[in-house]
Amino acid sequence: MEQQNRLSELEMVIAKSQRHFCDIGRALNEIRKNRLYKCALFETFEAYTRVRWDMGRAQAYRLIKSYEVICNLSPIGDILPANECQVRALAQLEPVEQRMVWQEFLNSGMEITALNIKKFIRPVDQNDPKDLTDQISSEYMVAVQLMMEQVRVAQHDHWQQTSRQAALLWNRVIKEKISSKGADNGKP
Repeated sequence: MEQQNRLSELEMVIAKSQRHFCDIGRALNEIRKNRLYKCALFETFEAYTRVRWDMGRAQAYRLIKSYEVICNLSPIGDILPANECQVRALAQLEPVEQRMVWQEFLNSGMEITALNIKKFIRPVDQNDPKDLTDQISSEYMVAVQLMMEQVRVAQHDHWQQTSRQAALLWNRVIKEKISSKGADNGKP
């Protein structure tokens, strides 16, 4: 019985902390936006969060983004994500998409968990490169595999026959070719 009481106490602490993620994000946002960290003699917001709160840059910005998402979602209903993890998948969407997807998720009847939200959003994400693998030609895949084999051989002989700088240069050239618009007859 004593352990059960202790478990209940600890779970209340966790639940309370999860409810406050939005308040923390709001406070961090105001500190960052108004540069209030300078009052505490910190040069940067990142230094302030690291030293004062033992919080990495990424976590501070995730909390701020979570606050922004909750503010965006709050006009559409009473049911909101309960913690930063549940908001994370929504944070990747534009504000209009966030509201639309959240309403659709609620209408789906799925249990509100971070994993379920992420799974629900995944099909909506049009830019997921994993979904495009069937569009890669077999010739391209063979060329990439041959190139990777050459890199493995060069690494194995410690870049004696092919310089590492040359390999990095070709890597940059390939990236530029892939990302340049209009390359090869106007195709992206």
